[in-house]
Amino acid sequence: MKITFLGATGTVTGSKYLVEVGSKRVLVDCGLFQGFKQLRLRNWAALPVAARAIDAVVLTHAHIDHSGYLPLLVHQGFAGTVYCTHATRALLGILLPDSGRLQEEEATFANRRGYSKHHPAIPLYTEADAAGSLKRLKGIDFETDVDLGDGIGFRFTVAGHILGAAMIHLKSPEGSIVFSGDLGRSNDIILRAPGTPLPADFLLIESTYGDRQHPPIDPENELAEAINSAANRGGVVVVPAFAVGRVQTLLLLIARLKQRQKIPDVPVYLNSPMASDVTAIYQQFGNEHRLSEADCTAMCTAPTYVRSVDDSKALNLKQGPMVIISASGMATGGRVLYHLEAFASDPRNLILLAGFQAGGTRGAALLAGATSLKMHGRFVDIRAKVRQLSSASAHADGDELLTWMKSLSWKPKMVFVTHGEPASADTLRQRIERELGWRCRVPDYLETADLSAQGLNSQ
Repeated sequence: MKITFLGATGTVTGSKYLVEVGSKRVLVDCGLFQGFKQLRLRNWAALPVAARAIDAVVLTHAHIDHSGYLPLLVHQGFAGTVYCTHATRALLGILLPDSGRLQEEEATFANRRGYSKHHPAIPLYTEADAAGSLKRLKGIDFETDVDLGDGIGFRFTVAGHILGAAMIHLKSPEGSIVFSGDLGRSNDIILRAPGTPLPADFLLIESTYGDRQHPPIDPENELAEAINSAANRGGVVVVPAFAVGRVQTLLLLIARLKQRQKIPDVPVYLNSPMASDVTAIYQQFGNEHRLSEADCTAMCTAPTYVRSVDDSKALNLKQGPMVIISASGMATGGRVLYHLEAFASDPRNLILLAGFQAGGTRGAALLAGATSLKMHGRFVDIRAKVRQLSSASAHADGDELLTWMKSLSWKPKMVFVTHGEPASADTLRQRIERELGWRCRVPDYLETADLSAQGLNSQ
């Protein structure tokens, strides 16, 4: 059994792991690279294996950095089945077409404005490509064994990161591997706590926050303070937010804050058709989260939904105080860029970052104190205040990752630390070796590890 790390090494994006057992090839996750240009260019590079030679794809969850390469893989000739949980399948029916549509729109805009170095600029894939890839999806229940043939199979266990997120236990005659996917938090206000997978020979663990601990701050109080500070100035709060997971958390918190009169009754706009559709899906999968029917209703009715392009443009002409929540969460694209263009130069306003910001993204630049950002081919001055919500993360931090690993009843032969920037991954590696005494390493991009019964040989 061999595993090749095709992404999520040295970065939190592009998750793809190719597992080979005999003649069988299984791809675990199929994500897009985001952030730095040198990472995004990998999306255009050929995989080291032909798409048609991959027998199956198994997805941990629906976020684009774990699923967004799928339309391209199908376009390149993949004809197998893509396995995912039922909620992930429902979410991908929204996310993947939206991803293709955004890429088409950005290519069209670049050609119209002439700011692309490529003539003409073309999308990585189209909305039609994305719609076609949905035909390959097959929804699977949690804790159900799935046979892929030749003695190879897998099982999903709740990961608690977003709706439908799963860990994957992949077994074969040559050994077994647990892929943590993105691991959620035990005290998340919406989602169930991560479960415990079956024993395995090897473990792949994410390390997004492997070098830090989330501060013990009440998310309601933190969000209230941020909104109130801007509202008192008559400012606009622009929140770049991930359409799946983070938007719903923010809406629930805002609904509770208004009910408890901790914030004024300012207008709240959700300007993301995708996020609007995703929010409705939470009502379909009530067994996967902690919310009551009343919570779901409050969450879904908290904002004014903005769907049309004209209504989106009209928001930029409004005055504060108001809150605009829009995708994407790292300000890499989408409608939020137009709101940043409109409001980022006014010091009364607030840009509120609500999630992890990968290196090379506009969100990371904002956190680093950038005084201008390039959007749609031109630079925009940043005079608005910039803050990050530190209490709303959907990823386990370093302590939580160690606590989860300590709860396992089994000891892996080797732990591979992935899905983290270099400092995070290496800090977690050191802690695992020191505190658990487990063999542990951080793999390199495109490295292949031969998982033999006698030990490990990497090439």
